[in-house]
Amino acid sequence: MVDFLPFEGLRPNLKAGEHIGDRISPPYDVIGPDYLKELQSKPHNITRLTLNPDADKRYHGSKAELDQWIADNELKRDEPSFYIYEQTFDDHGEQRVRRGIVGILRTEDYGEGNIIPHEETFSKVKADRLNLLRDMGCHLESIFGIFNGLTPELSRRIRDNERLVYRYVDSDGVEHRYYRLSDPEITAAITSELKDQRMLIADGHHRYETALNYARENPDDEKRQYVLATLVPADDKGLVIWPTHRLIKSGNISEKNAIKGVSAAFRTEEVPVEELLDRLPGHMMGIRFRSGKCLLADLDDDGGNEMMSLDTYAVQQRILYGVYKSDEGKADVSYDAEADDVMRRMDAGEFDAAVLLNPPSLDTIWELSMKGKRMPKKTTFFFPKIWSGFVIYQMD
Repeated sequence: MVDFLPFEGLRPNLKAGEHIGDRISPPYDVIGPDYLKELQSKPHNITRLTLNPDADKRYHGSKAELDQWIADNELKRDEPSFYIYEQTFDDHGEQRVRRGIVGILRTEDYGEGNIIPHEETFSKVKADRLNLLRDMGCHLESIFGIFNGLTPELSRRIRDNERLVYRYVDSDGVEHRYYRLSDPEITAAITSELKDQRMLIADGHHRYETALNYARENPDDEKRQYVLATLVPADDKGLVIWPTHRLIKSGNISEKNAIKGVSAAFRTEEVPVEELLDRLPGHMMGIRFRSGKCLLADLDDDGGNEMMSLDTYAVQQRILYGVYKSDEGKADVSYDAEADDVMRRMDAGEFDAAVLLNPPSLDTIWELSMKGKRMPKKTTFFFPKIWSGFVIYQMD
C-alpha cells in the first residue's frame, strides 16, 4: 500500500519585480560552484537552505534563514493540496512533456514491498542530509517516483481543476509549470487510487532513505513519517531515461592490456571512431580508448547472473572491476549523460577510456527492482531533473 497525501505546502510568495526563477534551483547535488554562487546571490533562493553559504553554521543557519523568510512573509502556506509539476523539454530533437503529482509519501522499509529502490546508496551523503533534516524539520527537495498510473477519468478531472501558480524556462530550454490542485474530492481520489499500487524510486534514493531514518527517530510524530515526493505515471510519454556513460582514468594498466581484458570478457568488434555512436544501438556497449581505437562489445555468457543483462552492471563487474580494478582504487571513474560531450572529452585526451551505453529500459529496471535487485550507481539519468523550491513540506 502506498500512502500518498495532499499537504499544506509552503511556497514562494513572490513580490513585485520578483520571478519564480529567483527562488528555485536544480537538486543540490548537481549544482556546480559557479552556478551555486549565482543562485545564492538571490536572497531567497532555495539553495540558501539546501546548501547554506555559511559552512560553519550549515544546519542551524538554514533553519534561522527559513524562520526569517516565514516571518517576512516571503513564503505562504496553502490549504491541503497536491501540486502538478509539468516539464516540457527537448529530447534529442523531439519535444516531450512529463507530468508528475507532488504530495507527501509515507516512508516505510523496502522490505514491505511497496516502495521499490533500484540503485545503491552511500552513507556519507545520507549523513549530511539527515543532519540538515533534523535541524530544519522540513523536506526541501522532492524524491522522484514512478507508479502505474491513474484512471483516465481522474486524470481528466485533474486537468480540469488544476490552477497554474508558477511558470519558468531554464537555461536548458526546459519549461517548468507548477499547478495547484486543492479540490478535496479529487485529492481524495488520487490518494485512493494510489493505495493499491507500488512506487519505484526513480531519483532520490538518498533523500528517501534519509527521510526513513528520520521517521524512525520520530516514531510518535505522524508528520515526520512522510517525505516530499513527485510521482510520475509509468506510461507518461515524457518519462525519458538517458544513459550515463563511464569515463575512466587509470595509470595502472596499459591500453594494450585493457583491450586484451575487455576482449576476453566480451565479444568485440573494432569500428572507426566516426561510426561508434551510430552503431552503438545494435550492441550492448561501445568503448573508446585514448589512442582512438574503438570497440563494440556484446556479452556471450552471463555466468548465470541475470544482472548481467543490465549494461551498467556488466560494465561495473567486467570492465571497471575486472579490467581496471576500480574497486581496488586503481582507477577513477567519472560519469556523463551526454554522448557528444564524452567524445569531445576523449578528443581532448582527458581520459584513458570511455564506455558508452544505450538508454536503459524502464521495463528492465522495473523487473529487476521488483526482484529486489539493486543496480550500480548512475544506472539511470532521468531527464529533466526535478527542481527544488516550488514547494516545501514543513513538519514543525
